[in-house]
Amino acid sequence: MMKYYDVAMVRKLFPVIEKMTYLDSGFQAPMSTPVKLAFERFIQESYETAGPKSVWIDRMEETRGKVAAFLNAAPAEVAFTKNTSEAMNIAANALPLKTGDNVLMIQGDHPNNAYAFLNLMKKGVEVRFIPLTEVINANSFHPYLDANTRAISLSHVTFHAGHRFDIESVGALCKQRGLYFVIDIMQAVGVVPIDAKKVGATFIGSGTHKGLLVPQGLGLLYWDRTRTELEPAYLAAISLKNPPADFIARPDDLALSPTAGRFELGNFNLPAIHGLSAALDLISEIGIENIQAHCFALGDRLIGGFDELDVKLVGPRDRSIRAPHIYVAALPADQWIDYFAAMDVRVSPERDGVRISLGMFNTASDIDRVLQVIKQRGKRAGRSKAA
Repeated sequence: MMKYYDVAMVRKLFPVIEKMTYLDSGFQAPMSTPVKLAFERFIQESYETAGPKSVWIDRMEETRGKVAAFLNAAPAEVAFTKNTSEAMNIAANALPLKTGDNVLMIQGDHPNNAYAFLNLMKKGVEVRFIPLTEVINANSFHPYLDANTRAISLSHVTFHAGHRFDIESVGALCKQRGLYFVIDIMQAVGVVPIDAKKVGATFIGSGTHKGLLVPQGLGLLYWDRTRTELEPAYLAAISLKNPPADFIARPDDLALSPTAGRFELGNFNLPAIHGLSAALDLISEIGIENIQAHCFALGDRLIGGFDELDVKLVGPRDRSIRAPHIYVAALPADQWIDYFAAMDVRVSPERDGVRISLGMFNTASDIDRVLQVIKQRGKRAGRSKAA
């Protein structure tokens, strides 16, 4: 395999891989040493000084800047949330949708994106699901558009089969038709490069516990700050342009912050934000394009191994439409998942099989290991049938 970065050095930062073959970053990335140290720094400061909160807030703003650079956005366009679901709900409720309007989504996409918009049905908003096909681009949505279509929302990468949708063409369609465009990048971020401006997104939401390497409980929301008509469905002092210094609410000044802070509800998950800062430094040092290329190469090796074992790949094969890091083997999860665990191979059950999801620390040896584990059981199963 071509060497894109020093994977052996990266592996030293993820101790869990010494205990198992970890192929489950699509569920939860293991903690790395830099992220652990960032958490420990926060804990130590909190333990010893009861918290230098102003310092922590300064670091949070530094991290906001790192997130913005990562997404090709301005810091003022980035809000911190609790997770992807919260980010999607903030986005859905901020769109000025009314009775008779419709939103286009993809059947079988992540439910927590869908539910954020399905909840708007009580306002008379219609949610239309287009069929999930191997290729999703602007042409996929054309037959379902009408004069009442106001928005399109979809994932960049699907969690259940590793489709990678053509969000750039969909974004161009939204611009042409004057539609809002909301993207869930949870399964893509940290592995697949994302350029918020290039794709023309109105909102982008994500959690941080997969490709961004931080434990659960922290999310991100990008907001196109030119869309000043988009407002949160709630209000807090922190979301105001002029929060009252004396903490007395004033009904005559409810102007919203001109930044994405209008969508925030403090307090913040400061420990996780410390961890995210360290994670973004690590990803930046390696280079996300290198991570993507590395995972694509491992994926090619995995698909080739599936072919040799006559194991079907559930999702797309072609690099142009597949995610670099998510692969689902058509093996019945209820029959296989305990076996993988017994063999110290960490994977996830998925709706159509077993999901193998890669991270920056995985190697060809990890791929060969999971293929060997599949092969071994297949041989034993074959002998059992013959007997």
